[in-house]
Amino acid sequence: MNAITHFLYQVKSEFGVFLKNSTLKTVFLLGPVIYAFLFAFVYKEGKLINLPVIVVDKDNTPTSSQLVEMLQNNEGLKIVLFKYDNTNLHKEIIKQNASLLLIIPDRFEADILQKRYPEIVTYINTANLVTANFSTKAVQATLATFSAGIAVKGLQKKGLPASIAATQYEPFKANYIRLYNETGNYFLFMWPAMLAVILQQVILLAIAISFATEFGKTDFAPKFLSGKINCLGIILVRVIPVWILSIGHICFFYLLHHLFHAPIPQGVFNYALISALFVAAASFMGVLVSVLLPDPLKATQVLMLVSTPAFIIGGFTWPSSGMPLAIQYLAAIIPLTPFLQAFKILLVQGGNLNDTLPFFKHLALLVFIYGLLSYLALKIKIMMQLKNKKVKVISL
Repeated sequence: MNAITHFLYQVKSEFGVFLKNSTLKTVFLLGPVIYAFLFAFVYKEGKLINLPVIVVDKDNTPTSSQLVEMLQNNEGLKIVLFKYDNTNLHKEIIKQNASLLLIIPDRFEADILQKRYPEIVTYINTANLVTANFSTKAVQATLATFSAGIAVKGLQKKGLPASIAATQYEPFKANYIRLYNETGNYFLFMWPAMLAVILQQVILLAIAISFATEFGKTDFAPKFLSGKINCLGIILVRVIPVWILSIGHICFFYLLHHLFHAPIPQGVFNYALISALFVAAASFMGVLVSVLLPDPLKATQVLMLVSTPAFIIGGFTWPSSGMPLAIQYLAAIIPLTPFLQAFKILLVQGGNLNDTLPFFKHLALLVFIYGLLSYLALKIKIMMQLKNKKVKVISL
């Protein structure tokens, strides 16, 4: 049996070991599929509608009623409680889980007619910043429309035509043009990133269990070092099955983008290349930790500890410039960080390979560093075991 045949035999055996482990098989093969659909349905709407709000109309006039009607017609809001007084409002906010409380003051209509500029007070429930932002934007849009309507009507009463009245109220226009994610769709923003988080976690988990379980055996060195496979071969035997199965996950995720009408990454080749670097970097990172921590439980715990905050500190949702320098350095050694930055450019912003070149270089560097460190750590580990056990080996 030559070296290539022996290597392929080891890869085939590793596939068999992988598929016989029911826990690993379930987590690695079914986990990404289940979570992909789960997160897709969570963020599918893309934006929040019918957010519960409480309205207190202390004026109870045709003008205030018109404002209440406009609030009801806003798809982003749903009036769950309407009152004419402000008693027990704090308890009602908690009870109704209201995102916002709007109070129309007494003499609202009279003060408008007398140019006294009444003030509408809005209390925003910022316990949840996402719902607070969406409900605030919806209310601001409604109030701005209502205010403009009143101003134009007032000018019309003075004899100005509607077209001229509008220019008197609004002497200049300001256009705000959103780029890339024009509708502020949370599905387009969060779902693809969550798929990458899931993929990294299952890769790290698979590598940790695969390597650490083997190291837990009494004599792993003689089994591998039969003279037909070296340290690099040992690493490749372990990671190649994960790479092959990860290709299936990536292709599946690509198809889901079509199914849920998510944007497709700019260029299939670019998407495949960055995904390959990401999978390789995550795999070698898992190998390194698994070699240094041979106990399966410890290796898994450490890798999950690293992977869990990766999404938060990676600069995807919160800019890394706002983080301490030490956190930025920590994020830089996690493969998910440069991958998500490049992926966001390819997916959301429609960039090309040149636009993401710094992140490609970053991932390639992580592949090289983790690959080299994994090789050196495994070689030293085997040499130490062979020395301790006085096992004669041909070559590493």
